Amino acid sequence: MAGTVLVSGGSGYIAGFLIRQLLAEGWTVHATVRSLSREAQLRPLLGGTADTLRFFAADLTADAGWAEAMAGCSHVAHVASPFRADAPRHEDELIIPAREGVLRALRYARDAGVTRFVQTSSVAAIAYGHGKGVFEFTERDWTNLDGADVYAYVKSKTIAERAARDWVASEGGGMEFVSVNPAAVLGPVWSGDFSPSIEVVRQLLSGALPGCPDLGFGIVDVRDVADLHVRALTAPGIAGERFIASGPFLKIADVATVLKANLGPQARKVPTRKLPDWLVRTVALFNPVIRQVTGELGNVRGASSNHAQSRLGWTMRPVEESILDCARSLIERGVVKV
Repeated sequence: MAGTVLVSGGSGYIAGFLIRQLLAEGWTVHATVRSLSREAQLRPLLGGTADTLRFFAADLTADAGWAEAMAGCSHVAHVASPFRADAPRHEDELIIPAREGVLRALRYARDAGVTRFVQTSSVAAIAYGHGKGVFEFTERDWTNLDGADVYAYVKSKTIAERAARDWVASEGGGMEFVSVNPAAVLGPVWSGDFSPSIEVVRQLLSGALPGCPDLGFGIVDVRDVADLHVRALTAPGIAGERFIASGPFLKIADVATVLKANLGPQARKVPTRKLPDWLVRTVALFNPVIRQVTGELGNVRGASSNHAQSRLGWTMRPVEESILDCARSLIERGVVKV
């Protein structure tokens, strides 16, 4: 099954791998970017022809371009959402474009006759606000926005997915809605526009981290996330469902161990000692990026991908492969000097 699919955020990390897989499987792709000046750079990286890959200028915060981008599309993968490595001055810098962007895309998709809409949500919409401890979450769980550990990005993903589901229930007509909820996305870097989750590997390799704080995350490969999106676009009978995309939960020290064990001299700057919690909290007093995740110290937020595997036949590559492919590509592209 292949038709015409819109992929929003076409210059992004996940979107790049998704677009390449869709093109390889015979789809025609409409990709939205904030500026058409990106097309000359992106086209040779993504492949396709002028007939099979078309670029459209469209922004999450404005109506311009969305009707043209949606025209003729039967499917949508709404990947675009604000995500930044630093801490925003105000949470609305992330929340408003995330919520309004998905609602804007949904409206234009419905009006264009789109039959299946897949939103890239996040484990952030599932696994936060539940207090301290060791958890194993499923698609039935939702982040509690009143939790002390809920920061701007987590709020943005939770609010955007809830808003999308509420809108589809009341105004979506016959359009089917599905969400994909990835954990931290690692894997090879294909351009300079990669996910902030890559920052952990970059900082470990570069020696920017003096040690390993007691923080962790589920890890999933970007290529497997792209594949799950394709399955969510095409599998019958899954309207309304959520699909977690997450492999094992690893602490930063575990990631460092994988790098040290496999990269030889290229991992010489990777720290091995663990940073005590008191030191992390002290640094957080002066660093807003660290401050927003200090509530994560000691937590284990596992998330099960059993539903995606059993319902869609989805599989994941070993987490070590994702970490090492990420690290080697950062070195090869000169993002990290080792």
